[in-house]
Amino acid sequence: MKALLVAINAKYIHSNLGIYSIYAYCREKGISARELSIREYTINQSLDSIIGNIYEEKPDLLGFSCYIWNMEIIRKVACEIHKILPGCMIWYGGPEVSYNGENVLQEDIWADGVMEGEGEQSFYEILCCFQKEGRRGEYGQIAGLVWRKGEQVLKTEPRVREKMDKFVFPYQYMERLENRIVYYETSRGCPYGCSYCLSSVEKKVYFRDLELVKKELQFFLDNRVPQVKFVDRTFNCNPAHTMEIWKYIQEHDNQVTNFHFELSADILTEEEIHYLRKFRPGLAQFEIGVQTTNLSTLEAINRRTDLQRLQRNVAKIREGRNIHQHLDLIAGLPYEDMASFQKSFNDVYEMQPDQLQLGFLKVLKGSPLYGKVAEFGIVYQSAAPYEVLYNKWISYGELLELKQVEEMVERFYNSMQFQAVITYLVWQSGDAFAFYDMLGKYFKEKGYLGLQQSRLQNYEILYEFCECAGSRLFCQSKINGKLLQELFLFDLYARENLKKEPKFLGNRTWRPEQKEWLRKFYQNQELNEKYLPGYQGYSWKQMLRMTHVEWFSYDIPAFVENGILEQKTTVVLFDYKKRNPLNYQAGYSIIKHPECV
Repeated sequence: MKALLVAINAKYIHSNLGIYSIYAYCREKGISARELSIREYTINQSLDSIIGNIYEEKPDLLGFSCYIWNMEIIRKVACEIHKILPGCMIWYGGPEVSYNGENVLQEDIWADGVMEGEGEQSFYEILCCFQKEGRRGEYGQIAGLVWRKGEQVLKTEPRVREKMDKFVFPYQYMERLENRIVYYETSRGCPYGCSYCLSSVEKKVYFRDLELVKKELQFFLDNRVPQVKFVDRTFNCNPAHTMEIWKYIQEHDNQVTNFHFELSADILTEEEIHYLRKFRPGLAQFEIGVQTTNLSTLEAINRRTDLQRLQRNVAKIREGRNIHQHLDLIAGLPYEDMASFQKSFNDVYEMQPDQLQLGFLKVLKGSPLYGKVAEFGIVYQSAAPYEVLYNKWISYGELLELKQVEEMVERFYNSMQFQAVITYLVWQSGDAFAFYDMLGKYFKEKGYLGLQQSRLQNYEILYEFCECAGSRLFCQSKINGKLLQELFLFDLYARENLKKEPKFLGNRTWRPEQKEWLRKFYQNQELNEKYLPGYQGYSWKQMLRMTHVEWFSYDIPAFVENGILEQKTTVVLFDYKKRNPLNYQAGYSIIKHPECV
């Protein structure tokens, strides 16, 4: 027997926890590496290359890991594999097929079966049955399956959830993870009942033993894995479990690994928030689902959120300046029209997340919301990812407009490359949503929407917007051109040490007195020790090339840090060896008493 577990990931950097877990479980049960192996692809690879690679393996049995983002390509691959390897048995598993297995097999006549729910033991038992009897085996004795027997589609009894401790650590057999995001779980299930989420179907949470978790965390730390993403649906639903893990990663920090957690911010305890101050910048990042601030919407989707406490806790975490916070919104929910969504957007924007994710409702098969689409007038795409097209409160055209807003937020806010400029422009406009909405309409009008632009091109387009359409948005007054130029310069040099400035900012050159000032500054050993402590052994000319000094007539750093804008001559030194791990911006310091140089 030769079996393959196949994953088709969204990107190469991603890994597939599902097939790793199944593989590790089967290996521990005695299935050899010769009998079972893993193949991972991406949705960006051609069908021919994926099909050809699988064909060359000549598998007897295939197991596909199915999600909304890869289901269509999996169907195409499986259909062709069935033609060229007609003796190969094809099984599906994963969340996209776990709640409608009978329908899947009726539509995909080339598939032999579907694993519903947890797949580790199910797939192992399928392999054992196949080894003994091949395709004609009695798979009806295996729990948690929908399978094809002749012309019939049969369903076995549901599989009882296993204790988390019984599952095998999924990465002990894996290699070459240094360039991949590693996904990891310490619990399964969710205590909450959000109606759009599949985790709401079963509210019980199963936890992995903390001693096992600590050993596994140490494996990641010892191997200096760049990022570990916990896929626990609500990581902090159990404070004792949460604190044990946070204490372990803080006390054993290798100064490299970043840990990503999905949290409910409104249930964070004071003890947890206080402890987070100990984390080094970049040790952890949080993904926090707000989804909406419309109370009627929250009630309709059965989401219990204390919005005021959520806002306070997000602010407390932000005060530490050591944890990246990613806040989520969902467009297309019941009772949320454009005006309501604008308020939700502005409410979340005011929380100053490091990134704001504007997502769109997906109507997932098996979720409680799936049974209420008629009640809410939800019309959604027929094929994966089943995204909302419109509902009673918001039209398709309005959702298209929100797509433009999403693109602008991704380009200019979530990229974290326009911090000073965007902060100023949103401040001037007085309405964050209105700003991104008008910017999106400008991109569409000019034909820029959906096109790839370089960072400098995005700067130039944004500058052009400020001089043209943007002026209507900013309090009916002309933007201060000198200040605007300085904000752009600050953002540009905070990201990289430009050797040539873009033409739209004037393509400046140093004046003779500035050149002389720079020579004196970099030749002054006392100032080097104060402002450039990491540059011992470099000549003054090398330090000049490796860093950047900029003169501003406004105190831009104070504006970026605390929102205070003051006209004041400020000399800033940008240090590209000291990058902020949260946003990758260069470190900077204000040179005191520059006239003394």
